[in-house]
Amino acid sequence: MHFIHDIPRRTSRQIMVGKVPVGGDAPISIQSMTNTETCDVAATVGQIMALRQAGADIVRVSVPSMEAAEAFGQIKRQVGCFPLIADIHFDHRIALRVAELGVDCLRINPGNIGREDRVRAVVEAARERGIPIRIGVNAGSLEKDLQEKYGEPTPEALVESALRHVEILDRLNFPDFKVSLKASDVFLSVEAYRILAKQIEQPLHLGITEAGGARAGAVKSAIGLGMLLAEGIGDTLRVSLAADPVEEVKVGWDILKSLHLRSRGINLIACPSCSRQQFDVIKVVNLLEQRLEDIDTPLDVAVIGCVVNGPGEAREVEVGLTGGKPNLMYIDGQPHHKVENEDLVDELERTIRARVAEKKAQNPG
Repeated sequence: MHFIHDIPRRTSRQIMVGKVPVGGDAPISIQSMTNTETCDVAATVGQIMALRQAGADIVRVSVPSMEAAEAFGQIKRQVGCFPLIADIHFDHRIALRVAELGVDCLRINPGNIGREDRVRAVVEAARERGIPIRIGVNAGSLEKDLQEKYGEPTPEALVESALRHVEILDRLNFPDFKVSLKASDVFLSVEAYRILAKQIEQPLHLGITEAGGARAGAVKSAIGLGMLLAEGIGDTLRVSLAADPVEEVKVGWDILKSLHLRSRGINLIACPSCSRQQFDVIKVVNLLEQRLEDIDTPLDVAVIGCVVNGPGEAREVEVGLTGGKPNLMYIDGQPHHKVENEDLVDELERTIRARVAEKKAQNPG
């Protein structure tokens, strides 16, 4: 039995992004953002479907123009009830149009819209249709007076910027919003979230912005988001990578799975390989990951190359393989059958898919 540590979550007000609850006792949702041209409806819908298949709960789409707003309406019709956020800056008319077209959340900073009547129009449209708002503060686009006041982006500067937008929504009696405070520096982001978490009741959207390429960005995001999530802070997250958005979703799931905050698909435990290995562990694991990407049913699998740690790990999972002469397959912690090297990947896949089918039959819902 693996050691499970329950993380007490920060209490937050729950909002609904379409059918997905964010905050309260809801599971931490995973988001990504399309990088296709929004006016290319087919390409954008295709990417949203790929993100959904990878496990995204919510997808954000940039809507920089009224032309993009009309395309967004077509996109929303094609993806149906899957929740979409429109990313909008400055132009309140775009926000009003996508509200009419069925958007599930508006990412728009009320302080950047301009006149009070424009802010009020957007808030009333959101209120009328039950659309939440996301306030998004970024260290790279702080207001000029805050840059001058603090000299550089600081946690306090990010929080002060966020609270300016919060105050506007509070004044208009609109509590259904979430807030993000993103910077490329881990400590800057983490401290800003810690400060704001004590000052508002709304859910927090976590992210380390401009984190970097696939490897470095995944590491930086895992550290920053992991620090906050381990403290119970965070209700939804996006891993920002200079990579295929599908990779953002996969890394997000890996972060949540490692903290036992959510479970999905194959949790693959594998040794780093050494001269004791009785088969090519790295090759087997890479092939397995490729073949099993379509599985979303949670299942613990161990692939260990030798008998030193193999039996111990194999007894703790539903499907385990221990390298030896011959290799030994375990099912539900018990030695089950022997497997030759040339059959390893096929036999592991067959056994795993059989276990997944059993679990689905036991829990058809």
